[in-house]
Amino acid sequence: MLGIIGGSGLTQLANLDVAHREIARTAWGEPSGPLVFGRIAGRDTVFLPRHGHGHTIPPHLVNYRANVEALRRAGATWVVSVASVGGIHASLIPGALVVPDQIIDYTWGRDNSYQDASPSQVVHIDFTEPYDAKVREAILSAGRRCAEPIVDGGTYAATQGPRLETAAEINKLERDGAAMVGMTGMPEAALAREAGLPYAALCIVANWAAGRHDSAKGIQLDQIEAALHLSMARVRQLIEHLELP
Repeated sequence: MLGIIGGSGLTQLANLDVAHREIARTAWGEPSGPLVFGRIAGRDTVFLPRHGHGHTIPPHLVNYRANVEALRRAGATWVVSVASVGGIHASLIPGALVVPDQIIDYTWGRDNSYQDASPSQVVHIDFTEPYDAKVREAILSAGRRCAEPIVDGGTYAATQGPRLETAAEINKLERDGAAMVGMTGMPEAALAREAGLPYAALCIVANWAAGRHDSAKGIQLDQIEAALHLSMARVRQLIEHLELP
């Protein structure tokens, strides 16, 4: 079953033929909202809005552990995370869709592992390639099937939020090799790896990052909302064309 985590701009899936909703509880607390079960293009799907159905949970307070665990327990066998980002690299213009292949974690203070509960044995996960190759290819293939251009690859810089970054911080992220910046990529990706869930991200470039192009003197938040609104129909179309890896 396909699991979808919706980010900013995707608090519900209009093309999901809803069967039922389920309130989930985990050992790590409650997820961001009820799980929504249904079918998309004949495929069993479970959807969870990362920030809650009313977009009320800021990035640093999302219960990532509960979200990932709830999807795993619900029967998701692979997960696509939809998230908005700011474009740092010149190719990541507002409105572009991108499937990152690497991530750098700049967050702090977040519950970032399932091993906090006194495990009987420490288990290390390999995170060399943070996104599942088959899920990434499934997203890219869906783009080809529906003639939707997708940028293949790029490093996602995960920052703490909820404030946006300074221009100097974006310059540093670029020097570190980041192509895009967002606030929710970690610890979500690492927790999915710990939970054994194949996981990849589909990112929508909502704006130029701070100090870049029309964000040189400041980021217009109303423009972010408008860009996300225009992009969500394309994202829903891509999801309809996903095929299980």
